[in-house]
Amino acid sequence: MKKIILPLLAFIYTSLAFSQHTFKAIIKDSESKELLFGATAILQGTTKGASADQNGYLEFKNIPDGKQTIIFSYVGYQEKKNTFHFPLIQTEPFEILLSAAEGEELEEVVISSTRSSRTIDNIPTRIEAISGEELEEKGNMKPGDIRMMLNESTGIQTQQTSATSYNSSIRIQGLDGKYTQILKDGYPLYSGFSGGLSLLQIAPLDLRQVEVIKGASSTLYGGGAIAGLVNLVSKMPKEERELSFMLNGTSALGLDVSGFYAKKNNKIGTTIFASYNAGTPYDPSEIGFTAIPKFKRYTVNPKLFVYFNDKTTLNAGVNTTIEERIGGDIKYIENNGDDIHSYFEKNKTNRYSAQLGLDHTINDTSKLSFKNSLSYYDRSIEIPNYKFSGVQLSSFSEATYNYKVENSEWIAGLNLWTDKFNQDKLDASEVVDYHFTTFGGFVQNTWNVSEKFMLETGLRGDYQNEYGFFALPRISGLLKVNPKLSIRLGGGLGYKTPTVFTEDAERIQFRNVLPIDVSKTEAEQSIGGNFDINYRTPLSDKMSFSINTLLFYTEIKNPLILTPTAENLYEFQQPNGSIDTQGIETNVKLTYGDLKLFVGYTLADVKEHYNGASTKFPLVAKHRLNNVLMYEIEDSLKMGLEAYYFSPQELNDGAKGKEYWLFGFMVEKIWDSFSIFINFENFGDTRQTKFDTIYTGTITNPTFRDIYAPVDGFVVNGGLKVKL
Repeated sequence: MKKIILPLLAFIYTSLAFSQHTFKAIIKDSESKELLFGATAILQGTTKGASADQNGYLEFKNIPDGKQTIIFSYVGYQEKKNTFHFPLIQTEPFEILLSAAEGEELEEVVISSTRSSRTIDNIPTRIEAISGEELEEKGNMKPGDIRMMLNESTGIQTQQTSATSYNSSIRIQGLDGKYTQILKDGYPLYSGFSGGLSLLQIAPLDLRQVEVIKGASSTLYGGGAIAGLVNLVSKMPKEERELSFMLNGTSALGLDVSGFYAKKNNKIGTTIFASYNAGTPYDPSEIGFTAIPKFKRYTVNPKLFVYFNDKTTLNAGVNTTIEERIGGDIKYIENNGDDIHSYFEKNKTNRYSAQLGLDHTINDTSKLSFKNSLSYYDRSIEIPNYKFSGVQLSSFSEATYNYKVENSEWIAGLNLWTDKFNQDKLDASEVVDYHFTTFGGFVQNTWNVSEKFMLETGLRGDYQNEYGFFALPRISGLLKVNPKLSIRLGGGLGYKTPTVFTEDAERIQFRNVLPIDVSKTEAEQSIGGNFDINYRTPLSDKMSFSINTLLFYTEIKNPLILTPTAENLYEFQQPNGSIDTQGIETNVKLTYGDLKLFVGYTLADVKEHYNGASTKFPLVAKHRLNNVLMYEIEDSLKMGLEAYYFSPQELNDGAKGKEYWLFGFMVEKIWDSFSIFINFENFGDTRQTKFDTIYTGTITNPTFRDIYAPVDGFVVNGGLKVKL
């Protein structure tokens, strides 16, 4: 009997010891407890590991005796290290919970445009965010304004409206800039007349992130967001002081100097942003007109935060921008003008606004917020023998109530918006004055129907003093098929109150533009929707892949069209018809270690439909391709190579533009408290003047054509960033 029992015990012991050198685990999300298919576990110091199957289960064997550390990871989640002693006593699989990575992946950025505390990954509305390192990198390329930052995003194109002043507007999915609402911390500071030059007068150093919602977004923010909205979110003070400076110079003899300070004390917090931006007249094509105008701009934005207690916070801020900008005949700009060299376009801008916000938390489920802004915008546009100038006064007041329980969140509010423009009477032409008052109310609900499906519904009602009442419903749904795959579907209605301040009128400096006859026009209204699929997966412990594809459609009924009359005037008419845009946006991201590759493609098919005929909408690149390759050693080095393709565009004069590529290369070397950077923008020297003209007529009396490609060509910029 002894001869039988002893070998049997030895066999059992050996089998048990072997099983104890096998590691088993089930990987889950720490909050939702969703199984994380594709999560990895690696034995530290080795290449030994495994990936979780569709049940979140992983297993690997032959682990050495003693104390061993296993590293668990998954795309978008914080890496986790656990230490185990082998042989193990536990034979059942371990439950490993991974937490979402805060601020490291785009999906975990907290969005403020929805007025909730949800992250991008948990919002049924499709939102894109430029934040963190991406925002800093784009800021290196153009520290003086946000034009390039937006233009390099999939589905967004910034359209230059003036050959000499460099003025530009933003187009989302091919639609005119007047259909996009630009906000600063939720305040509508850049609408109507004040939208002019706005993209060129916003420096990015004090921005925490830029949020973009494409498609009708009028439920929370009212009229104007037919194509979408862009919300510029400012940095907030933290307990750790932030003091940073940026100095940038360009080969076109431009200069940008900016500084930002933020600090939160016990009861008081402060942020202060100030910048000086200047440009010299620049004509790389030697055609006699400035590609970059001469300008000087001063910006000061102080903001005060008062923390009364844990529940109540007050913030108050002031935005100030003063600028003088002049472009045109470069000899005239350089004080060498004569009777022939006498063309110019001069812009003087004074932009002042004040904001006040109050947030009060009632209890764990309820919150009240109030905000108010007052804005003053004074701008004059002058060309030879003509001047247009005026003052816009606007205000925005809003009160909102948030109610949030475990599976549902309600947001309801009332707002009042006033907008008044008075044109200076300088000649016998009719002034384009207006005085609008809009009162609105809205309610929105976000409901977690289940762990996998979320539904967002909203309704806004606006009453406008000139154009009546508008009802704006909206609905969006998010389906999380699994941790790798999610689907969104949404749509809604929008409207736009007519004004003369459009891209077409800006191109002619509003000269001979008649005021809008309210009795003969109605507000432009839209219907549209988006459908997108988002997929992400790790390919290995070092490599990950994600792809997002968006299908979009928007139709605008009875759009206002600027039309010449027999008397050499321009009148806004409203033909019976529509404009629609439909297409696809695809974004692919591939990472391998310190390398990141971004590829974006936009197909925007925009058409006008009038009197039974359809034509292509002008100044839209139907096909666009964005390629960005980044190499980054954290806190040490950043390098980026870019390539952008624009397909031919239809022009307003009936001609067709040329296709072109843009290339860029940026390097930043980082030390503890400072970094240096250099950016080679458009190093292929693509210029419209190389393959097309930008004006007809004489240099004394030019008629400028559409600008659809860069006119400034290859420009190098570089500088220094300091953090103290």
